[in-house]
Amino acid sequence: MNNTNQAVSHEHTVQQFYNNALPCYLEIMGDRWHHGDPDAVAAGLSRVRACEILEERMAELAGLDATKKVLDFGCGVGGPTLHMAKISGASFIGVTNNESIIQTATENAKKVALAEQVTFMTLEDTGYKNLPFTDNTFDAITFYESVCHLTDKARAFTEFARVLKPNGRIVGDDWIQRSFGENQTESQIMKFMEPVNRFYFIPWHATVEGYKKMMEDAGLEVFLARDLYHGVKCWTFQDEQAPQWAMYDGPEAETFREGEKALDAARHAGVFSLGLWGARKAA
Repeated sequence: MNNTNQAVSHEHTVQQFYNNALPCYLEIMGDRWHHGDPDAVAAGLSRVRACEILEERMAELAGLDATKKVLDFGCGVGGPTLHMAKISGASFIGVTNNESIIQTATENAKKVALAEQVTFMTLEDTGYKNLPFTDNTFDAITFYESVCHLTDKARAFTEFARVLKPNGRIVGDDWIQRSFGENQTESQIMKFMEPVNRFYFIPWHATVEGYKKMMEDAGLEVFLARDLYHGVKCWTFQDEQAPQWAMYDGPEAETFREGEKALDAARHAGVFSLGLWGARKAA
């Protein structure tokens, strides 16, 4: 019983975190709350275009086309969901546990005339443990930097596998922790990652191999598992955005500024990075 209460409590704090994060993230990051494609970043493309390129890459890996029905888990305000729908013709359901975010995403779908193709719905705080969909509902599932917030990540992948059709694919990216340079031990890594966990309400960070194992344990065949910044520090648009974070004065502004400092420190230490995965369900 205590473990269940803790899980519900954590997911609810994530929901509350995003109540405050919504105006902050909209002001600083717009409708894209994930990192961009590293190659696009290195080529000097804009942050939004780099995000779109990663989304296009994910849509291709997922095999999306106009015949596909897709679940976008942790959809945020819908920027990636809507772009993937636009370029592929696939129909989407985007889910997260924050009603204000879902309302914003729904309005964004109307603005770009995709409301019939893309819908958004609010999950209960721990709704990912029992998704409100029947078995074999979706041709594909996508996620962008969202599973990291979950206490029971393994259960999420089990549910993803359940609602995925045979031959369906899961493609996603997420925050990970890793050893890097002089930071090799758990204590050295957590010196930088514990503040990230605390400020961003992440119960624990997994690794590339950790996500791969959870997918395999859920019965999925993993065809892609890699660190997007293998061998180098994960540093993208943070210097460009630093003045915006420093000047932000909305709800919980000091908390967001301190959180960004913690994330920057983990990036500089090399222990924070991004993983990318692809998996399929057997026929």
